Amino acid sequence: MNFDHPAFAPYRALIEALGLARSLPVPGPDTLDALNTQADARGTTQARGLPLRFFVPDGRLSARDYETHILHTGQVPTRADTWHDVLNALVWLRFPRFKAALNAAHGEALRLETDTRRGRRRDALTVLDESGVWVISREPALIALLVEHEWQALFRDRRHDVETAMHCVVVGHALLEKALAPYPSMTGKCLTWVSDTLDPDLAERDALRALAAIDAPRQLPPLPVQGVPGWDPANAHAAYYANREIFRPPRPVL
Repeated sequence: MNFDHPAFAPYRALIEALGLARSLPVPGPDTLDALNTQADARGTTQARGLPLRFFVPDGRLSARDYETHILHTGQVPTRADTWHDVLNALVWLRFPRFKAALNAAHGEALRLETDTRRGRRRDALTVLDESGVWVISREPALIALLVEHEWQALFRDRRHDVETAMHCVVVGHALLEKALAPYPSMTGKCLTWVSDTLDPDLAERDALRALAAIDAPRQLPPLPVQGVPGWDPANAHAAYYANREIFRPPRPVL
């Protein structure tokens, strides 16, 4: 387990500041205090402007209670001895406006639901929270190839274009947890948009606009993230993309 995977690139300064690399294989006892110190220093808030705090919950909360608690109090339930929750806190610190928008959207979706079943909008929000990847591209054609599952055309034929005109930012904390010990089939779900800038620090506002347009999981195309050029050294070889269990071909047009 390590933080060498490219998925952690946007988080490296925070990982260093928090001393997370020294905590492998499990988070350290002082991690929660370190997270709150960073939240205070950054002035991190949630959607209603309340200061963000990470705390250890007394028990396990339902998804409904979890999101509502954050929205009403600014307190994020965080099991300090699990990477899943600590990495969730890391995303909150790095991309607070996006996480706050996700939380607010969850709250709005909950308000509109008429029974205990989770609707399509909340399903999509949960998928993004756990496995989300921003895919930013200067060229609409690259996003079209991703949506159409044209993996060979995207990652081999247009490999240089992907390397220079497309940028992937992992914002799903469950996917980040998998990246601690990566494997070929790990898959994210993509929030995509076209932009002249690939800088993640300038992308958050665009991410909020893209998020507002999502109302069902089917709008989030899958991405086998190990196929992104440079994210797995083995993908330098064309044969890497021949595994049809991972790089599934486009669905036939009926």
